[in-house]
Amino acid sequence: MGKIAFVFAGQGAQYTGMGKELYESSPAARKVFDLADAIRPGTSNQCFSASKEELSRTLNTQPCLFAVDAACAAALTEKGIYADSAAGFSLGELAAAQFAGIASFEEMFRLVIKRAQYMDDACASSDPTAMAAILRLTAEQVEGVCREFDSVYPVNYNSPGQTVVSGDARQIDLLTARVAELKGRAMKLPVSGAFHSPYMHSAAEKLKGDLESMTFAAPRIPLYANRTAQPYGDAVQLLSEQVENPVRWEQTVRAMIADGVDTFVECGAGKTLSGLIARIDGIVKVCRAEDDATLADALAKIGGEA
Repeated sequence: MGKIAFVFAGQGAQYTGMGKELYESSPAARKVFDLADAIRPGTSNQCFSASKEELSRTLNTQPCLFAVDAACAAALTEKGIYADSAAGFSLGELAAAQFAGIASFEEMFRLVIKRAQYMDDACASSDPTAMAAILRLTAEQVEGVCREFDSVYPVNYNSPGQTVVSGDARQIDLLTARVAELKGRAMKLPVSGAFHSPYMHSAAEKLKGDLESMTFAAPRIPLYANRTAQPYGDAVQLLSEQVENPVRWEQTVRAMIADGVDTFVECGAGKTLSGLIARIDGIVKVCRAEDDATLADALAKIGGEA
């Protein structure tokens, strides 16, 4: 058997009730939620019962998803499934970094709370912005379309035929029409700002200041960065620049496969990353762990304690 990678979900995957089953069935997952509640009271209750609208606010989305990501990884480890490497999508990179041991859960959770505030502030201080997933066009085609506008940027290289753009909301609407002319399809995403674009520069600068005050350990397993799609270097640089630069997810997955990963386990809410990985490479094994059923399925496919 090859290597196992844990991959951690990012913003957009949230839903009401996420993490609740594992909280009730896994002592390790419950401990994570209890730690989150001690720092940010009400986090677990938001995950389990908040409305879609409340969970979609960046200030809530990021801390809640981070807690769920970490709880899912804890439940897997508790059952004897261990990762040889890790990566996360956008916010998920912070969960992956915490899992890889560069900082404690408490330190990273506090950083996530600040990150959410900075990104929310950046959204509030700009003209209306939006994000859209562009389907059925190559990344190069999407880059070409973005060059036709002055405030739209390719920001998430998700999988073959799926690239996300970010920018001015009015220009996103115009770009959508242009994409249709090229026989592509554009889907607006349920997020509150132009993430991973120059619109997030102020958030990146503030986050860098917080990161510079932290002390990071070397990752205990290979940890792949959104910014470079390669194993980690300078955490301060990578985690601050990540906020205003593209997520190179397809390149990250391909790099992990080249390094021997043949099994990916998605930790966190939803199945977005599982779907992307299956489109990137149809041979590797992909499973999830977000509730009792998906955890049991992962155990059956990989092995571990029932």
